[in-house]
Amino acid sequence: MTLEMYAPPRVADEVYYPESDGQPMAESDFQRDQLSYSVEALKVYFQDRADVYVSGNLFVYYKKGDPKCVVAPDVFVVMGVPNRKRKSYRLWNEGDQAPDWVLEITSEATQTEDQGSKRGLYAFLGVREYFQFDPTQDYLEPPLQGLKLVGRNYEPLPAHTLADGTLSIYSDVLGLEVRMVKDELRFFDPARQQWLRSLAEAQAFAETEANARRKAEAEIERLRAELARLRGER
Repeated sequence: MTLEMYAPPRVADEVYYPESDGQPMAESDFQRDQLSYSVEALKVYFQDRADVYVSGNLFVYYKKGDPKCVVAPDVFVVMGVPNRKRKSYRLWNEGDQAPDWVLEITSEATQTEDQGSKRGLYAFLGVREYFQFDPTQDYLEPPLQGLKLVGRNYEPLPAHTLADGTLSIYSDVLGLEVRMVKDELRFFDPARQQWLRSLAEAQAFAETEANARRKAEAEIERLRAELARLRGER
């Protein structure tokens, strides 16, 4: 959400850019779960890319010297900047590189901002794709929508309904399909034909794979020992 915040007086010609508005984030389970999955899944997907930054609920300052010029996207991805931890994202420290992809977990309460001020601001900043997902289906129809920047305005990205009723929108920026599976948002990698996992899901999958590999290696060693025994008997 675009935030208006008090900025303390300058000290030694320095401008104070808050890292938080001091207010607790009040979110429902629907919004929080989808936000957590989206950030984690994209972080895991891009973890080997040193030039892709993924974050969420982080202040993005877009005008040097004016801390009131700030927005906090629910989820965003920036291409071409170092993949490192940040306290806030300031465009002038990042080669004026704005987020390339933004997702807002929207609701009826945030409808005015998500459809109005944020949409205009993201277009102004040059956000190439702007996705919105309404997990409780309060007002957005369809609940998953994607927009691409054409010139200075956004145009709808084509949406497809799969045979099982899943709504799918392809993101050129991410190279992924953003899908609505029942009432949840999920990312699908069409190149590998697999779903993106959250951090916990990725760790659980890696552990399962490791256990299966250990069992296979143990079975191979058992067969080798049995073969050696049979040869010894002959």
